[in-house]
Amino acid sequence: MTSVRPAPAPASGGSPRSRPGARPATRRRLGRDWRLAALFLAPTAVLVGALVLVPIGWAVVTSTTERHGQHSVFVGLANYLALTDDEQFHTGVVNSFVFTAYAEVFKAVLGLSAALLLHHRRRGRAVLAGLLLLPWVVPTVVTAFSWRSLLDPIFGSVNLLLTESGIGPLLVDAHLVDSWPAGWLSEASLAMPSVIMVNVWKGVPFFTVAFLAGLKAIPTDLYEAATVDGASAWRRFVHVTLPGLRHVITVTVTLSSIWTFNNFDLIWLLTQGGPGDATAPYVLVAYSKAILQLQYGAGAAVTLVMLPVIGVLVYVLVRLLRRDADTAPTRPAGPVRRSLPWAAAVVVTGALAWASPQIFWKAALVLGVILLVAAAVGRVLSALQSWGRRRTSALVSGLASGVALAALLVFVLAPLYWIVVTAFKSDGQIVLHERDLWPTPWTLQQFTDLFTTKPFGRWYLNTVLVSAASTVVALVCAALAGYALARLRFRGAQGFTVTVLVTYVMPGALLFIPLYQLLIGVRLTDSLWSLVVTYPTFTLPFATWLLAGYFASIPIELEEAALVDGCTRLQAFGRVVLPLAKPGLLAVALFTLTNAWNEFLFAFVFITKDEYKTLPVGMQSMITGDVVPQGQLAAASLLVSIPVVIMYAFGQRFLTEGLTAGAVKG
Repeated sequence: MTSVRPAPAPASGGSPRSRPGARPATRRRLGRDWRLAALFLAPTAVLVGALVLVPIGWAVVTSTTERHGQHSVFVGLANYLALTDDEQFHTGVVNSFVFTAYAEVFKAVLGLSAALLLHHRRRGRAVLAGLLLLPWVVPTVVTAFSWRSLLDPIFGSVNLLLTESGIGPLLVDAHLVDSWPAGWLSEASLAMPSVIMVNVWKGVPFFTVAFLAGLKAIPTDLYEAATVDGASAWRRFVHVTLPGLRHVITVTVTLSSIWTFNNFDLIWLLTQGGPGDATAPYVLVAYSKAILQLQYGAGAAVTLVMLPVIGVLVYVLVRLLRRDADTAPTRPAGPVRRSLPWAAAVVVTGALAWASPQIFWKAALVLGVILLVAAAVGRVLSALQSWGRRRTSALVSGLASGVALAALLVFVLAPLYWIVVTAFKSDGQIVLHERDLWPTPWTLQQFTDLFTTKPFGRWYLNTVLVSAASTVVALVCAALAGYALARLRFRGAQGFTVTVLVTYVMPGALLFIPLYQLLIGVRLTDSLWSLVVTYPTFTLPFATWLLAGYFASIPIELEEAALVDGCTRLQAFGRVVLPLAKPGLLAVALFTLTNAWNEFLFAFVFITKDEYKTLPVGMQSMITGDVVPQGQLAAASLLVSIPVVIMYAFGQRFLTEGLTAGAVKG
């Protein structure tokens, strides 16, 4: 009997046929494509390991030490035990919990409402969605300064409008504020609700886009069947819409909770944790101990104590995303499992009522009004439909949705409009509140003063250089690693994917202390290289995760045809896969560029010299004490936001296509 040997494969790691000299045992142990996978994954593995995993390990070691002069002394668990009696730490933990819980509830409710309004519109939906996306697009520093100026107790437009409309005194009578004019960011009872409101304003677009994508994925047959069965609009929402969005809601809320719980830049730019410690989150406590007091061990202990909370959220997120990628049918949830969300809601509600009683009833009142109005509109529409008045129902529905969208657009666009008009006012118009809504005359004084009195041009150039360099690094490394995870067969692929996802959601709060120590050791602080080196900690994991999903969505038959035609795996990757992945690559480039453009925490900690500051840190340094140059900050905010808005406007199609393929299939 004649034995048949397989023909030799081309000299590439991706052919299913064996290579001459290859050891079958090694291939069985490590996988068919382990050599090429090792080559493709090496840059990402080195960067993620050196910039994320090693710093976290170093933070654990640092947390067991205490600084004495120039030396660090091992103290074991003393830093952790000291936190049990640290009132500042206790306040920071409670503030982080309160800030996150209230913000997520309102973002979920308003985001779902906005998504439902947009989903039922046939005309202008893309334009409205683009307008609603603006708060999410503009840099955080712009968000903070615009709202800080609007909420100023003396010169802010919010108090002025509420006073002229007569609403301000009514707020005092209803005990919603203690006095008038209200110090929204300077009074302890109002500072946290105001910061939560600003976070909600910035986060609602993310929820709206996610929920809108989820609504499009719900089959229309379910709604038609429910309508035929006589279900009202409310019952269709409860029994069709919510179950269809359950997974999207859970993933979105979990991911947003991780970001919100570890928020530093927005709170610092709005209140710096004040008044007192009324708004100081645990991240600010860690910053104060490690950077201001140079007690690295105590600061690292603060961040690591909160690691279990973040770990639970990350575990939930990973489980949800892995379940989403699994095509196998899942068992229906039992009664205990179905009751877990309700039990969690009861626990969180009770904790909020205990931790923030002053905020709790005010938030419950506002949320109750929103839900009552939505329920009333739904009841009216259901009644009209049941009476057979479809034309009247459509008219009322269109009118109600138009009013709601108008109110939402005013809430979303008012701060951005204020930035634009303030940038073209003179200092006299700003101080005297002359023609707040329309500058007369329009002037370029603020732009001239910005460039002549501040090194704004240098800050702008620094931001461009750092953003471009970090984007190139992330794009090249992520393209190689994403392809390896999507196409190559090797041992440990799933574990590497989970590691990338975990490092993506790992907050900068856990990394800035060990990275700061590392940069001091190699003398890279106060250098643009410190930012270029550290920015891949948050750009590279996301880029890798997204591109892995996008590469998986490209038909593998195209690549196999190129291999049959004589291409090596590398040639097929360069000539076939990369051109087809252009939307995903552009989406990654857009996200990484804007994330680097907006980054504040690392730049704030690592850079102190004016000539190396980036735009967010430079703009923050323009405020000296109580002196706030509103006009120059508005002009700077406009110049910072314009490039990002233009990029999103022209890249919206690629962004949608890239995110859809990457997020759904990744």
